[in-house]
Amino acid sequence: MNNRLYGNLIFELSKSGRKGYSLPQNPYHYATSDLPATLLRQQEAELPECDELTVVRHYTNLSHNNFGVNDGFYPLGSCTMKYNPIINEEIAAMKMFAGLHPLQPVETCQHALELYFRLQESLAELTGLSEFTLNPCAGAHGELTGLMVIRAYHESRGDHQRTKVLIPDSAHGTNPASAAVCGLEVVEVKSLPNGQVDFDDLQRLCSVCGDSIAAMMMTNPNTLGIFEHAIPEITALVHDCGALMYYDGANLNPMLGACRPGDMGFDVMHINLHKTFSTPHGGGGPGSGPVGVRAGLEPFLPTPRVMMADDGSFAVVPSPDGEQSDSSLGSIGAFFGNFGVMVKAYTYILSLGRENIKMVGPLATLNANYIKESLKDVYELPIEGLCKHEFVFDGLKDKSTGVTTMDVAKRLLDYGYHAPTIYFPLLFHESLMIEPTENESKETLDGFIDVMRKIAEEAKTDPELVKTAPHTTPIGRVDDVLAAKHPITTYKQMKNEQ
Repeated sequence: MNNRLYGNLIFELSKSGRKGYSLPQNPYHYATSDLPATLLRQQEAELPECDELTVVRHYTNLSHNNFGVNDGFYPLGSCTMKYNPIINEEIAAMKMFAGLHPLQPVETCQHALELYFRLQESLAELTGLSEFTLNPCAGAHGELTGLMVIRAYHESRGDHQRTKVLIPDSAHGTNPASAAVCGLEVVEVKSLPNGQVDFDDLQRLCSVCGDSIAAMMMTNPNTLGIFEHAIPEITALVHDCGALMYYDGANLNPMLGACRPGDMGFDVMHINLHKTFSTPHGGGGPGSGPVGVRAGLEPFLPTPRVMMADDGSFAVVPSPDGEQSDSSLGSIGAFFGNFGVMVKAYTYILSLGRENIKMVGPLATLNANYIKESLKDVYELPIEGLCKHEFVFDGLKDKSTGVTTMDVAKRLLDYGYHAPTIYFPLLFHESLMIEPTENESKETLDGFIDVMRKIAEEAKTDPELVKTAPHTTPIGRVDDVLAAKHPITTYKQMKNEQ
């Protein structure tokens, strides 16, 4: 392979005077005006000069280094990286959706508003809640919005002292972060050795904090992939304090077709459409974090909202020039969120239908337990028993080899698998968190199991091979600490440090 074309930065392929474009003269030159001198750069932009073929080859070959669900098995625990069917992309790319503008008259986009409304209805049915807003642009954005709904609800009743949020120590990191951004105080709830919420500790906290509790945030199944069997008692206890229950929808996937958060007693929740409902995510987007509420909390949802009129048409409420209601949060972002993600999610729901969507949760649970039971003799399983969609190993069972979870993750790359989530949750020192999703076949799972067992054997017979992995990737083992503390972010910086 020619390293000049494939292994270097685009700046290193630059040749002075070389161009990859030819633009026509501006036909509207007579209408242009000079920019103020304060807006003009004092020197030419330092851009690479390359011909088109070099640019195309360079970025095409870089793209081959990406890894996604379309390339191979991606068992990223806590993130539900499931396959995004091609039909999702085809429908979202249709001109009737892709060509819309958010400011065009509602009369001209009734089809899009209907999709938005029907998706709201579908999510409400699937979760057992009353109404949804699709406006939040990501899961964490949905968390913040849901907590804002809860805070607005308490303040509408004069409960201004409710400023504390109970959060289990096994929760996703965004839970306490969202609460803090919302101006609420985080109170940690301990977990039992089996990974479930310590109900005695929760009782103590409810007794101590009392009417200062605004809500409890939970993921069920929790971050360890374990279903919280005491959820009826937990929700009853929190409700008795006058607080609300918030459901973090990051782990909703194994619940589809099995049970609904609303039936468990949750009052507010967000859904990661880009996880549970198959739309692609990663690298910062695109995402969508719809928020649902139980009956009685609908007035606190943000605006604008899509509503169906008596004549069957769809309207935006309030209209752009209309007044906000006293209860609503108002706008939480531009327009209606990431609409393309909603199109893909609704396509996914319609493709599966009422019957087949009930299979999602059970199949995800089956796949996770199959891997867990097949590997627990060589990888340490800190919590025995049935898991749901994901589970956590605490590194290799044989600790004498000195091979760490990081080493196992790096070695997996040599075998063509993306590594699972590692060192999370923080409850275990060598966490290895695996989530296969419902999409993967038994053959794929068996291949992954075989490789994981082979790495466990390599750790005993040739530990240095595992500790120095990966060996077949374009870049070998890097210094993660150095890269995090002293990142090289520009080509100029790289030249100066050479």
